Amino acid sequence: MKRNITALLLALLLALTGLCCLAEATPAPASTEAPAQTAAPFAYEHDPRDNPKAMKDIVVNPDAIYGFSPSPDSPRLKDYASIIDWTDPEQVGEARAQREAYHESMSELYRMIEDMLHQGKNVEEIARAVSKRRNELRLESYETDSEGLAVVKKNNLEVFGDESGPSAEYLHHKYGTWQTVLEKALGTNEGMDACLGLYDKYYELYDIG
Repeated sequence: MKRNITALLLALLLALTGLCCLAEATPAPASTEAPAQTAAPFAYEHDPRDNPKAMKDIVVNPDAIYGFSPSPDSPRLKDYASIIDWTDPEQVGEARAQREAYHESMSELYRMIEDMLHQGKNVEEIARAVSKRRNELRLESYETDSEGLAVVKKNNLEVFGDESGPSAEYLHHKYGTWQTVLEKALGTNEGMDACLGLYDKYYELYDIG
C-alpha cells in the first residue's frame, strides 16, 4: 500500500513538473496596445534662430517648453533665466498669459497715437507720450506679480538708469530721431516672445534686418 502511495506521489510530481515547464516555454500573448507615442518637440514656423536680435537674449534649450529660455548672459533677460522653471508647463503657461496680456494692452498706444495726430501733435510730442505710457504698461502688467515687478525694475535700473524704463531722452540719444523712438516704443522683445511660444503670433511686429 505504501509503495502504491509513493508511486502515486511520484506520478503527481512528474505531472506538475511537466506543467511548469510547459508554462515557462509558452510565450506570453502579444500585447494589443499601441506603443506610447512620444510628443513631437515644439517648433515655430518662423525660426527664432534666424533672428540675431532674438538670439542675443536667449539660448536654445531642448528641455524648455518652447525650445528656448532666457540667456543668463543677456543684459535684458538674464534675470528671467532663473525666475521660473522654463521646463515647467504650469509656470511657463502663467508667464505666457501675462505676456499676452501685456501685448494686448499695447493697443492703447495705437489709439493714443491716433488721438494725438488728430490733435495736431508733432512726432516728438507723440514719441515722448507713447514711450512714457509704454513703460507704465510694462510695469502694470506685473501688478499681481511682485517678484516679477522687482526683477523688471532692477533690470530697468541696470540697463537704463531708471527703474521705470528708458526715458524718451535716453531713446532719442540712442536712436537719433523721434520717429525711431516712436517705432521702438511699439516694438517688443522677440527673445521673450520666443521663450513663451509667441514668436509666430507677433512675428510681424519684429524689425528683423
